[in-house]
Amino acid sequence: MATLRDIKRKIDAVKKTSQITKAMNMVAAAKLRGAQQNMEKFHPYAVKFTEVVRRLASGVEESSTYELLTPREEVKSVEVVLFTADRGLCGSFNNNLIVFAERFLRAKQAEGVELVITAAGRKGGDYFRRRAYQVRKRLTGLLNKPSYDDAQSMGRDLVERFESGAVDEVYVVYSQFLSMVKQVPTLVKILPIEPETVEGAGADSHREYLFEPSHEALLTDLLPNYVNIQLLEFMYQMAVGEHAARMAAMENATSNCKELVRSLTLTYNKARQAGITKELMDIVGGAEALKK
Repeated sequence: MATLRDIKRKIDAVKKTSQITKAMNMVAAAKLRGAQQNMEKFHPYAVKFTEVVRRLASGVEESSTYELLTPREEVKSVEVVLFTADRGLCGSFNNNLIVFAERFLRAKQAEGVELVITAAGRKGGDYFRRRAYQVRKRLTGLLNKPSYDDAQSMGRDLVERFESGAVDEVYVVYSQFLSMVKQVPTLVKILPIEPETVEGAGADSHREYLFEPSHEALLTDLLPNYVNIQLLEFMYQMAVGEHAARMAAMENATSNCKELVRSLTLTYNKARQAGITKELMDIVGGAEALKK
């Protein structure tokens, strides 16, 4: 049975842990506010940019003119960009993404497709590095402060690989931020770019545009930027999701610490009372023995 000193030591250790988790919760909350503001400012632009580019692409008569719009007749190689956080202590945030990505990778393997992974985050890179998958590139620090330069660098690399024929399709696995308590692992195919369909366009499917300088010149410039904007949008959502998940995880950890302190304190008091009772019984027993 644990001694009073052992129980007291555990209580002190749990209280110190509670202070750490509470501080981490406050830090995550502060970072979350800034990241969420950046995401909310950028999201309308990303949505409208994506809408316009896909609508312009739907007006192309010969998609073969643009490499990024041309689907391959046979898909032999697929690259998966997996976004994860660089650090843990954020609940099941990273694990959900890894499990979701691995399920997709296994499905593609069953089809006989060659797979390549770009791990945008230390946790995903560490996991798949130890598995039988080819991790072509590992990127870290992207979620600390998402920037267009990072998205452009990644996008340029993916576009070059697609245009050169090194890969036939490019998918991205990221966590879509829906609310403070819900981040959903999501799979998006970013290459080849899929033009807007008539069914998805609705009443605006026949909207006409005036092009300056020309339709071809605009698409040549906009299509690579479409990939960059998509990647930056994913980074913003990942950053917000990571901070929200860490804040929730640290809040739960702090609550668990408080509950554990209450439980240990009750155990400590019971043990202390039992010790006092035993000492009293020894005293009473000794007194009765002297009377005899």
